[in-house]
Amino acid sequence: MTLPGLRERKKQRTRDALTRVALELFTTQGYERTTVDEIVDAVEVSQRTFFRYFSSKEEVAFTVQHMVEDRFVQALGRRPAGEAPLDAMRNAVLSAWDTIGEAIVEVVPVELYLRTYRMIESTPALLAVHLRRSTEMEETIARIIAAREGLDVDVDPRPRIAVAAFSGVMRVTGQMWGRGTDQSLEAIRELTEAYLDHLGPALAPRWDRER
Repeated sequence: MTLPGLRERKKQRTRDALTRVALELFTTQGYERTTVDEIVDAVEVSQRTFFRYFSSKEEVAFTVQHMVEDRFVQALGRRPAGEAPLDAMRNAVLSAWDTIGEAIVEVVPVELYLRTYRMIESTPALLAVHLRRSTEMEETIARIIAAREGLDVDVDPRPRIAVAAFSGVMRVTGQMWGRGTDQSLEAIRELTEAYLDHLGPALAPRWDRER
């Protein structure tokens, strides 16, 4: 594998610095109150440089989230063809969490990633974008699952239903992780695995209850 050249590494360092500073400002003083001028001044680059990497404040706000989602989609594409849809999604997300940690901390501290997650959920403009992005991601995953199963996603509803159930578990997992005391990447992986283990039993016709 060819290592990136000096120019590419410098560009990546600039992009990462803009991301870190932007997310720090967003989470400390508020997304709406943070300007692009403040971000570029802190990094000591021009506005032109900022817009070379990001089209808007909104894009930089979702940079790390996009990285996490992209890693999951890649992992799903590598799952064995014989795996059942929910198993493939489960194994893909756990595989992604096994490797995404190093990628995240190269850009931002995990603690800042968590603060960004909370900031997105508490900022109406970003929450609306987050919900739209989630819908688009669900459609992407549903089409991947349909292709794996040899189905037409616009005729057979099962891929979208399976992805909707899976995505619901992932949303709950993120919320519970954000409220917990252990906010490490290991903790969210363990929580994700535990909650996904309950997906099948939760969809059973009857729940076994202790008498």
